[in-house]
Amino acid sequence: MRASSRLLATGIVAGITLLAGASGVFAADGGTAADTPPAAVEDFQYPGADQVLKDHGIVLKQGDGHIMLADCASEPGLLEVWARGMDKFCLKVTGNGGYLTMDVPKVYGIKGNSYTVRANMTVDNTDASFDITKDTWTPVGETADSKARDHNLVQLTATK
Repeated sequence: MRASSRLLATGIVAGITLLAGASGVFAADGGTAADTPPAAVEDFQYPGADQVLKDHGIVLKQGDGHIMLADCASEPGLLEVWARGMDKFCLKVTGNGGYLTMDVPKVYGIKGNSYTVRANMTVDNTDASFDITKDTWTPVGETADSKARDHNLVQLTATK
């Protein structure tokens, strides 16, 4: 009887070891914690931001993917952003709206599209916001400032 108790105990220990895996930690999916890849975490960084900076001189930071850089000749209805010292650039808004953070100096005009768009800017360490008129030009930054100061565009938000 003593031998059978030892055999049973050895079998139980072997079974527990087999279930626990080599690392000794059992993961919920049946693998071991060492075999489980890290969870994907969305950081909302603008895809290809380094290349956009290199090619266009535009610092695009974060967004939800619903406001994206677009070729200005690709289609009508794009947002157009005008800044001193660089070519205009365009942005396409999709879905019910979105947001995009950036750092674009010396922005003086934005042409709206069919969305309700708000441009958040900074000037002399102060925040300034401008509602962009749908489907037409809106003076922003220095063209809307009584002191004609340079403004940096830091965020666009759009809603249907």
